[in-house]
Amino acid sequence: MANQLIINTTAHETRVALLEGGLLTELYIERARDQGIVGNIYKGRVTRVLPGMQASFVDIGMEKAAFLYVTDVYDDFEEFELSGGERPEPAPVDEEEVEAEGRPRGGRSPIQDLLREGQEILVQVAKEPLGSKGARITSHITLPGRHLVFLPTFEHVGVSRRIKNDRERRRLRDVVMRLRPPGSGCIIRTASEGRDEEELRADMEFLVRLWNSVQRKKDAAPAPSLVYQELDISLRAIRDLVSEEMDKVVVDSKEEYERILEFMDGFLPRLKGIVQHYDREEPIFDAYGVEVEINRALNRRVWLKSGGYIVIDVREALTSIDVNTGRYVGRRNLEDTILKTNLEAVKEIAYQLRLRNLGGIIIIDFIDMEREGNREKVYNALVEALKTDKARTNSLRISELGLVEMTRQRTRENLSQVLCEPCFYCEGKGLLRSRATICYDIFREIRREAPDLKGKKIMVTCHPDIADLLYDEERAGVEALEKRLEKGIVVRAKSTFHLEQYEVANAN
Repeated sequence: MANQLIINTTAHETRVALLEGGLLTELYIERARDQGIVGNIYKGRVTRVLPGMQASFVDIGMEKAAFLYVTDVYDDFEEFELSGGERPEPAPVDEEEVEAEGRPRGGRSPIQDLLREGQEILVQVAKEPLGSKGARITSHITLPGRHLVFLPTFEHVGVSRRIKNDRERRRLRDVVMRLRPPGSGCIIRTASEGRDEEELRADMEFLVRLWNSVQRKKDAAPAPSLVYQELDISLRAIRDLVSEEMDKVVVDSKEEYERILEFMDGFLPRLKGIVQHYDREEPIFDAYGVEVEINRALNRRVWLKSGGYIVIDVREALTSIDVNTGRYVGRRNLEDTILKTNLEAVKEIAYQLRLRNLGGIIIIDFIDMEREGNREKVYNALVEALKTDKARTNSLRISELGLVEMTRQRTRENLSQVLCEPCFYCEGKGLLRSRATICYDIFREIRREAPDLKGKKIMVTCHPDIADLLYDEERAGVEALEKRLEKGIVVRAKSTFHLEQYEVANAN
């Protein structure tokens, strides 16, 4: 089955699913009330400069100030081979002098020499706000088109590594070197492969006009303010994901369907024929099996076809993935059973990382293998499976403890952060104090408060489940306290109380 793009649009939410071979591999969700801001360009004002961190906070009009590193101008170009206007070698600097003057390594000027509080600056959002952190921004602007990414402030020309043919790479580089305005740069996207000069010229001219428009708005706008808004999720998906390999784009909204066709008139006129309007009664994500996969992607445990399973735990510091044989008992011997389970888990892990958009530090606990050759097979299979991932990954070989340490580029919130919220009951811990523990906490609280309670009876107000336990299994503990304190204890159940909540007071 070929690749398909499924777009579900409602008044409050747009969801875009990328299916590869009929399998959901990427999911993008954008809600009207919290539309993404990556790619937006703002005229901001520096609020704080932090020499010790070589960073600054910039007010861009959001609830939380954005964060700008001194090195951010060079971010996100590792995926491209750069040529033309090569980066100059930094001047040699004595290490002791570096520490004394606070000069960042690499010969760059320290941030306190580049920015000052109150200064107005043009910045672009590179990463969405995540959790308690504000957006990460860069002063190096990039304007993406269909075939090219224009770099108005960066005199480099880069070619996507996904274009493998050396002759085609040289041809594209030569064309773009002629087309780019002096002092600017460009990244040649994978979609430009095989395109003639006229198509690339049209893309370049559009992006240059867009940049001129941004500059005019910047000069007229106050700080902080938005001067350029990135495309919404539907049009961004068309621009970035649709290619000759795409079999069809299916949209369930007539208005969105017509808007996409209008957009493709300017960007992809020859591919307009693959866009289809879905008008059946069955919800589009149900018809294509996407809804089931989304629900599966929110589960902590993911079953493998053999009967084994993986457990995915996402925490603030890292994501841990544990591999288990589960119901799979194998046919030959234990080592072969473990190897088969680990190899099957590798494919599922690579898929889940991409689908759930898990980033940062990831620890994979494979089932221990005695043979070095088997460990090598599993590691090589993981590296191969990760090659289809668009996000940058870096993995270390399986350690003696059977662990793989890896990192994956984090650019936006993962799927569970988008679709879920921390449990208001356990506050995200995933655990509650046991009922017995709460009962014993109540006993200690009664002893603690008893000297200050002057009445002859003590009232304990708690959750009904705790009240039942105090009346039943823990009744002996209540009676022992009554005898020790020479006071009666009255237990009152209150259904509105949290399981862990209770009050100890004088009984009326």
